[in-house]
Amino acid sequence: MNKPKSTRRALSAIVLSFESVVVFFATLTAFGLRVGPVEWVWGIGLTVSILMILTPAILGRPGGYALGWVLQATLLVSGFWLWGMFVIGSILVGMWIWAQIAGGTVDRARENYLKLKESND
Repeated sequence: MNKPKSTRRALSAIVLSFESVVVFFATLTAFGLRVGPVEWVWGIGLTVSILMILTPAILGRPGGYALGWVLQATLLVSGFWLWGMFVIGSILVGMWIWAQIAGGTVDRARENYLKLKESND
């Protein structure tokens, strides 16, 4: 029997994909407000945004979720340059935490259900 897909991974991928768009728009805002040198603003903003798009591909591998947590911390730290990112980042990090908890709970429940179903067959 094939192993079912991880709900934790799916929810985390959705959150990271959404965050990549938010980070891109935050980069545009930082550029418009001239919060730093243009090269640094675009370099850091696009790097973080691209990492958020690519990270779902490695979520099932060792260190994948750790990279996700590093990106969440980066999101919050960006609030020092754009104060609104403290608010938006907190909401998004809350979504990330929810994805970890709820997804893990669903995965464990599914695993228990499949074990119970298998023992009854």
